[in-house]
Amino acid sequence: MNFDYNETQSMIAQSIRDFAEKEIRPNIMEWDEAQTFPVPLFKKLGEMGFMGVLVPEELGGSGLGYHEYITIVEEISKVDPSIGLSVAAHNSLCTNHILTFGSEEQKKKWIPKLATAEHIGAWGLTEHNTGSDAGGMNTTAKKDGDFWIVNGAKNFITHAISGDIAVVIVRTGEKGDSKGMTAFVFEKGMPGFTSGKKENKLGMRASETAELIFDNCRIPDANRLGEVGQGFIQAMKILDGGRISIGALSLGIAKGAYEAALKYSKERHQFGQPISEFQGISFKLADMATEIEASELLLHKAAFLKEKHRPVTTLGAMAKMYSSEVCVKVANEAVQIHGGYGYIKDYPVEKFYRDSKLCTIGEGTTEIQKIVISRNLLKA
Repeated sequence: MNFDYNETQSMIAQSIRDFAEKEIRPNIMEWDEAQTFPVPLFKKLGEMGFMGVLVPEELGGSGLGYHEYITIVEEISKVDPSIGLSVAAHNSLCTNHILTFGSEEQKKKWIPKLATAEHIGAWGLTEHNTGSDAGGMNTTAKKDGDFWIVNGAKNFITHAISGDIAVVIVRTGEKGDSKGMTAFVFEKGMPGFTSGKKENKLGMRASETAELIFDNCRIPDANRLGEVGQGFIQAMKILDGGRISIGALSLGIAKGAYEAALKYSKERHQFGQPISEFQGISFKLADMATEIEASELLLHKAAFLKEKHRPVTTLGAMAKMYSSEVCVKVANEAVQIHGGYGYIKDYPVEKFYRDSKLCTIGEGTTEIQKIVISRNLLKA
């Protein structure tokens, strides 16, 4: 085992740090307060290869692996988690679904533009009344010759308004049947395919979240990904990788909040000494640093399994669950260490605190991760 960054990872980490300091940090609060989804920023990230991290070079991507991917999402999220979230959703959900389950013709059609961020990607599974219960979805597709007629709506969809391409799982069979769902690629401009209400969120406010609406939308059968009835099974496999993404996002938030708290604790003086010298503060920092280290190790082990094409469902769920809970805890402690200033928007920990909570909810709640983990343990 080698726990050092290789040369490529070191170069990527430095490159994304420099980019984030120049292009992201000056705009964080402006984007957050206005809930601006900065499309031009993602075009720049695409030019640098960070929007097609896992895509092979022959399809216009960077051809990198999951260790590098974790590094990219983590480093962006240390500065602005909402940008890290959008990078993760574009890469691991939309793009990776087409890359994993699309035909060669479909990959050539859509992947190159996604890999360079010429097109922004969205991915739709969740509905208003079906969060964790995806099998109960109400969005349906009915076959009509060489087309399908789609009706319904998806919500909590990242990039639902600004996205050019959306991979969406809809019901083509009976409700509750895990083989009754199918994935399709929808393109902006298709008649009957629109976006709806944009959500006004607690955190991650620069990452756009809205509805996708389907009103007698006619989509060609050529836009179907894989076999009819395989959509839910595909989605579960995509979420295995997506959980590594949310773990990386969580790790970045935790590191960003911890580093801010460590810096502040050394600068803030009370009773004639830095507050870091008080055991109550130093012990908090020790706990934070230890749990961050454990999160990182879990994530990179999951990445190792993913790259070796070995089963990753259990460890991916563990990494996502643990990292997300740690990032909430670390962000909370960072606010506490800052005292009253932690509640002020002039200091970064206020935003890390708001952003952190999504990580325990998105792409499967903590409770769902525990179900996934325990079921797999009991099968063994």
